[in-house]
Amino acid sequence: MKVAIYGQYYQNSTEPIINDIFVFFNKNNVEMIIESHFLLMLNERKIVENKYKTFTSHTELDSSFDMLISIGGDGTILRAATLVRDSGIPILGINAGRLGFLATVQKENIAEFMQFVIDKKYTISKRALLSLTCSPPNEAIEEINFAMNEITVSRKDTTSMITIDTYLNDEFLNSYWADGLIISTPTGSTGYSLSCGGPILTPDVKSLVITPIAPHNLTARPLVVPDETEIRLKVSGREENYLVSLDSRVTSIKNESILILKKTPFQINMVEIPEETFLKTLRSKLLWGQDKRN
Repeated sequence: MKVAIYGQYYQNSTEPIINDIFVFFNKNNVEMIIESHFLLMLNERKIVENKYKTFTSHTELDSSFDMLISIGGDGTILRAATLVRDSGIPILGINAGRLGFLATVQKENIAEFMQFVIDKKYTISKRALLSLTCSPPNEAIEEINFAMNEITVSRKDTTSMITIDTYLNDEFLNSYWADGLIISTPTGSTGYSLSCGGPILTPDVKSLVITPIAPHNLTARPLVVPDETEIRLKVSGREENYLVSLDSRVTSIKNESILILKKTPFQINMVEIPEETFLKTLRSKLLWGQDKRN
């Protein structure tokens, strides 16, 4: 078995997690290829001293890899998705931070769940992505033009609201007068969109969510549309530029630029371990109460 390892070092509590993973994989003769910056960080802190092969780019992750292990939180998985891209390599998230919806394997269960990986006792949850094209072109988004959670437009350098003309499949929907607009995938529906009043979608729902951020018109509510919908946006405001974010990557776009958002032709494969399902995480995250079944 061959796995790629990617992560971020948060604090000392992360060290035992990393040690457990490396000890388990070495014991089971799993070949580990470590992202170069992550390995350098581990070497500097003397957490890992053995020599390992490394990778630095998505071009080095090919079909020979069985899985990518992401050590961190949900943000780390979003960055891991930019490495996996359309390769189809499944991603397993090891949670080294707070409870997340993507990094579901907890530190207390690493050995048990890693055995599931060795035994291939897991399922794949396919996650839809959103792509963005801009006219005129914007260099900052040309190479990595997709998002796993959401694409957001928002005001820049001003407290004034912006106007976002929105079209669905070339039909006019609305001119949102707001602080911004979130276009979310089902995966991202539990993130920024949720905090702005958007609905929760299960990962397998074939829909997108359009959620305004602090709209001036209180009747402007979140809207769920089919994920085959092409969404066209044109933003205007008092400032010359506004912000566009693809997950955590942010760039500045000139007013009156045309943004086209649509579902990518590829998906991200998330590894789902038995008993660590989306619904279980949802119950824990939102504190809906205890399971009262007898």
